[in-house]
Amino acid sequence: MAIGKNKRLTKGRKGGKKKTVDPFTRKETYSVKAPSIFATRNAGRTIITKTMGTKIASEGLKGRVFEVSLADLNGGDESQGYRKIKLVCEDVNGYDVLTNFHGMDITRDKLCSLIRKWQTLIEAFVDVRTTDGYHLRMFCIGFTKKQGNQQAKSTCYAQSGQVRAIRKKMFDIMTEEASKCDLKELVQKFCSMPESIGHEIEKACQSIFPLQNVCIRKVKVLRKPKFDLVKLMELHGDSGEDTGAKLDKIAAETTVEALGGAGGRL
Repeated sequence: MAIGKNKRLTKGRKGGKKKTVDPFTRKETYSVKAPSIFATRNAGRTIITKTMGTKIASEGLKGRVFEVSLADLNGGDESQGYRKIKLVCEDVNGYDVLTNFHGMDITRDKLCSLIRKWQTLIEAFVDVRTTDGYHLRMFCIGFTKKQGNQQAKSTCYAQSGQVRAIRKKMFDIMTEEASKCDLKELVQKFCSMPESIGHEIEKACQSIFPLQNVCIRKVKVLRKPKFDLVKLMELHGDSGEDTGAKLDKIAAETTVEALGGAGGRL
């Protein structure tokens, strides 16, 4: 190539090298607040890009789903570590993300530890509606166990007719338990007494076929009622309305009597 023909080879690119900016300088941190149902209110922290122009940070947080272990939410109770609670951001108050219940699940290793050979696995799911208008889908799982007179046998399989009868009992008990209370009470059942519904199903199915390890495997929120800020604040134990200071009735009556003798002038 002739010298001096292609002069652009010696020059750098137009505009020079672009400066690399750390993306975390444009982020801000928010605290995730769990509802007052749980013992631990601080569920963690989340980051989002700061408000720029028309892109508002708080709007970007709404609808974000957080998955937290129930053991962390219930003050470190390791016996509940296999349950996962989903919380969804419904509103942002300053630098606090106010969340609500969005679902429940169990870890894969727990589920795998329950499934064994030589027994029948029975699953059922049902769509229920709580008294405050939440539509949920509840999944139940259970396993057959050996009867007292079956010790010699290595298997404990249930017949298809018995499986159908057990599944019907599961439908009825889940529907009854969920439809007679609101979402807050139902979540309290899942958190403080996670096996209560499972024990009820075991008791009801004892006459059909003995069961073991019956539990609510999963809960999904399908539909929610219209967003109500007052209800959300109540759920977080933080009512939005100003109720004022407590009034001492006796002191108030004494003050009124004293003012009454002043010739009507206050």
